[in-house]
Amino acid sequence: MINTELQQVKQRFGIIGSEPALDRAIDVAVQVAATDLSVLITGESGVGKERFPQIIHQYSVRKHGQYIAVNCGAIPEGTIDSELFGHEKGSFTGAVSDRKGYFEVADKGTIFLDEVGELPLTTQVRLLRVLEAGEFIKVGSSKVQKTDVRVVAATNMDMPRAIAEGRFREDLFYRLNSVPIVIPPLRDRGNDIVLLFRKFAVDFADKYRMPAVKLTPEATQLLLTYPWPGNVRQLKNITEQISVLEQNREISKETLLRYLPSANNMERLPVFVGSQSGHSGDKSFNSEREILYQVLFDMKKDMDDLKKLVHDIMSKGNVDMSTVATPDTIHNIYPNDDIQTIVQQPQHPQPQQQSPLKMSSQKDIQDTEEYVEESFSLEDVERDMIKKALERHNNRRKYAAQDLKISERTLYRKIKEYGLE
Repeated sequence: MINTELQQVKQRFGIIGSEPALDRAIDVAVQVAATDLSVLITGESGVGKERFPQIIHQYSVRKHGQYIAVNCGAIPEGTIDSELFGHEKGSFTGAVSDRKGYFEVADKGTIFLDEVGELPLTTQVRLLRVLEAGEFIKVGSSKVQKTDVRVVAATNMDMPRAIAEGRFREDLFYRLNSVPIVIPPLRDRGNDIVLLFRKFAVDFADKYRMPAVKLTPEATQLLLTYPWPGNVRQLKNITEQISVLEQNREISKETLLRYLPSANNMERLPVFVGSQSGHSGDKSFNSEREILYQVLFDMKKDMDDLKKLVHDIMSKGNVDMSTVATPDTIHNIYPNDDIQTIVQQPQHPQPQQQSPLKMSSQKDIQDTEEYVEESFSLEDVERDMIKKALERHNNRRKYAAQDLKISERTLYRKIKEYGLE
């Protein structure tokens, strides 16, 4: 695609930037639009994947047909089949009439399946049949119906990992991935970050009728070096916050720092960017919140190990309690200042006994071991967080899912898993 045509596409669909990887993604979208091949768009959350199905639809022969965008992660597992393929009257409780599904409504058009990795395995089987034979069956019906639909899917999930873990069908992946389009993360787009900030600043200046904010050179450099885990969506939200809240229209580095989460601690904190899948040993994560749970769990485990170390030392004989839990005693294993502070100031007061303390009783040792092994699991924390979120929102799952930063499908699955229905 020549540069003039590329700029026309960007202008038409509101795409800002000139990063080669982004230009390549646009070029592939326009080229594949003339075919009926399925397309799988991959990229981190917030990179703007939703623009590319629109490009494919508008540059195809189906542009006069229906274009339907479906967020697969926002539809409860019990109703997803009905939403996509329709149902017959009386097929389940609440089915008071026949209903057309999206694949019937979008005949001769295009369906965009966002968060396709969230589809249940049973629905994946139905979708595979549509892609292979153009056929589907309504819920509660035995009649096979035909549909002529172009399928474009998108995900921020690590699909090879999901396949290996049995959460996504390999045959469906290859059907959807006939033509892959990869959208680069914002942190890899160089000066596009500055261009996007300026565009958003002008847009919000018009919206709120105020002068546009500008960045100092130091703030611009910070903008370029920040990892942007939320990508373009995060940059847009921060630009809007700054535009509304700051009186000074020239934004310094210090001012910008206040709007960038963890920007002051990036050297010390692990940065979890990319898809909603992360790695910690052999564990996989579906959200940043689950990663946080695991960090808390690991910290608790470290504390339990420390308590066990203290117990082992004390159980060997006479030990002066004033020397057990000090930085000198545990420096080689736990050099962190926060851990030292916690050890020196225990939350549970020690029994008032004479020092040195002698752990001579088997009962004392047994009680200590039970205390050391006390811990909480990731599942307990997650269950408690979900329960509290549901209580805060009066069991309205949509708002609870938004509060927890997870999809409604994931919340629905967790509610069933933990018996919170």
